[in-house]
Amino acid sequence: MLIDQLRRAIRENGTERLTLLDIGAGVGAIHHELLNGIVSRATHVDASVGQLAAAREETERRGHTAAVQFIEGDFTAVAERIPSADVVTLDRVICCFDDMQQLVRLSAAKTTRFYGAVYPRDVGWMRIGLGVINLVQRIKRSPFRVFMHDPRAVDAVLKSAGLQPWSERHTAGWQVVVYRR
Repeated sequence: MLIDQLRRAIRENGTERLTLLDIGAGVGAIHHELLNGIVSRATHVDASVGQLAAAREETERRGHTAAVQFIEGDFTAVAERIPSADVVTLDRVICCFDDMQQLVRLSAAKTTRFYGAVYPRDVGWMRIGLGVINLVQRIKRSPFRVFMHDPRAVDAVLKSAGLQPWSERHTAGWQVVVYRR
């Protein structure tokens, strides 16, 4: 849904061949799709060595190696050395950070045109689901936790960074937003 909304935003605004910064990019699903005629270069940031390895492998298989820069690390720790991009995406990443304001503020500062994000809707079943995930993490003695951030607070940080809402869609548990500068 995020990829479709970004494609629509880019087409309706008459822009193409943009740069992409995908934060918490995982296996690279967003850049794999958008490198097919929408963006010309992508920066892939992820803290997971395993996700980066899988993304590199798939990027090579698709023939996009020269178009993708891979950066390992927590985005908030490496943000100052990452250049701005036309499109910045955070697909199910905001809920992985306790300091939402820092993550969203730093990532919004890197956006020159479009900002796309997917994060949990503030609804009861998502609160229960995230609580169960955190319980399992505690039982496993994992320090990883997920967080439910108020969507109005995310919106406020993005607006204070000079971004304006362009589209908002929902699934049962997720909010999919695109902002533009």
